[in-house]
Amino acid sequence: MQLIQNTADLSAYLAADEVIDHHHPVVRETAARLAAEAADSYEYARAAFEFVRDTIPHSRDSGDLRVTWRASDVLARRTGICYAKSHALAALLRAEDIPTALCYQRLTDDEGGHAVHGLVAVRFHGAWHRQDPRGNKPGVDARFSLDGERLAWIPDPAAGERDYPLLHAAPHPLVLAALRAARDRPHLSRTLPNRL
Repeated sequence: MQLIQNTADLSAYLAADEVIDHHHPVVRETAARLAAEAADSYEYARAAFEFVRDTIPHSRDSGDLRVTWRASDVLARRTGICYAKSHALAALLRAEDIPTALCYQRLTDDEGGHAVHGLVAVRFHGAWHRQDPRGNKPGVDARFSLDGERLAWIPDPAAGERDYPLLHAAPHPLVLAALRAARDRPHLSRTLPNRL
């Protein structure tokens, strides 16, 4: 699948905003700690990915009812769903000048309907590479890779699933509106978009 930037301006994929708030002290402190142990930007990106994947539980897996959406809150509260974890990873990567986009998939949910899943793409060596920091569990083994995708899921078109090729510099408005309006995670589960 060919990934498509939603803006030609690469600097948009380095920008800070209210959601990907990589200027926030908690993001900066976390980025500095990870960068101090990395020899280069590739090692840093892998370390940031593994940090978000492994140390911030997906709130559905852990049973946490809190809803986070701002990167600094995800890092401080150590919880979030796929979108929130993607925002945190994007902030950590952008904090170290690694262009990072938000991207999405449409997948079958546990109730037999569909849900939009969030992940990121990083730019290395002139190309975009998707990464899924959702968090591993039985049946899910996502890994950081620039040599072939190692995502949590591969969509099945026969089941109405798909990859969305667009690379977003900021969170999709439908996703962000649902996150901001949610009282708790069960409420969020009922209001998230099932397509973009």
